[in-house]
Amino acid sequence: MQQQIALITLGVADMVRAKAFYREGFGWEPAFEMDDVAFFRMNGFVFGIWGRGDLDGDMQRKASGSGSFALAHNVESAQAVDDAIARLVAAGASLLRKADSPPHGGYRGYVADPDGHAWEIAWNPAWTVDNRGYVTLPTSS
Repeated sequence: MQQQIALITLGVADMVRAKAFYREGFGWEPAFEMDDVAFFRMNGFVFGIWGRGDLDGDMQRKASGSGSFALAHNVESAQAVDDAIARLVAAGASLLRKADSPPHGGYRGYVADPDGHAWEIAWNPAWTVDNRGYVTLPTSS
């Protein structure tokens, strides 16, 4: 099977609130949207938000929460981490962890979107992020 992700969709409780959060907090504009769904063109995949009830119906199961995972948004500097977290909190995110330097290096903090989905905002000096948003990982030996 090809190693790729085409689409990540988060179920949200309030589409108007969620669309406003992703527009104002991240500054993202949907490539396609309707009243109950929005899709954002990313760096090689699509990120979507969809009404939680509609997503539950499509999967034919009731979601039980956001689970133990975090999405990540990498930026170009430590200062950009602080700036992004401030912008996201102003747009309605909850601060989960104030930005600091982890033992393995870099700089990161965590926020939760209005539906509780965790986002790591990070700068890693070993990871290059190009102007298209593609991340280059260092090769392991």
